[in-house]
Amino acid sequence: MNTPLIDHLSGLLAGGRRVMLGLVGCPGAGKSTLAESLQQAFPDIAQVVPMDGFHLANVELQRLGFASRKGAQHTFDAAGYVALLQRLRAQREGEVVYAPEFRREIEEPVAGAIPVFPETRLVITEGNYLLLDESPWARVRPLLDEVWFVDVDDTLRNERLVARHQRFGRTREAALAWIAGNDALNAEVIAATRGRADRVVHE
Repeated sequence: MNTPLIDHLSGLLAGGRRVMLGLVGCPGAGKSTLAESLQQAFPDIAQVVPMDGFHLANVELQRLGFASRKGAQHTFDAAGYVALLQRLRAQREGEVVYAPEFRREIEEPVAGAIPVFPETRLVITEGNYLLLDESPWARVRPLLDEVWFVDVDDTLRNERLVARHQRFGRTREAALAWIAGNDALNAEVIAATRGRADRVVHE
């Protein structure tokens, strides 16, 4: 694990209050992997709360006509995500806050899957649009102490995406088509927010 990152987080945690860290990056950049590594570095006080739990359900995407753009910024319940971050920022003693989780094996969000306890000192939230400056996403950044942009070579990132899509049932051809017609469009939006990050983390 990257020691400077751990040392920096340790410094933030030394203040005694809850620290809310955001990890943002393009699809396949390694946000989830970094989030898990940071949680393992602070196993007794950290919890990961992914933005992906706020994917709209497939039936709602079909109703809206957005099924082919799943993963774009308008296919999430962004206001719900903001509300969760607000609850986590103001969590009371004795209160457990439940967050949803996205299950790739069924391609659907599952409510109430992640408990966050009041003694959790480090909340790590990772997702694509934490630094987007359009409403309601613009309300995310003020709720986080820091946001780090996870950067990786595009070739490697796309190889990871192909492998991920194949792992969950797509053929290689279908995976490449989805990446070209959807993931790549989302990546352009996300990459444009890189300059707003507090830190850029290179693999």
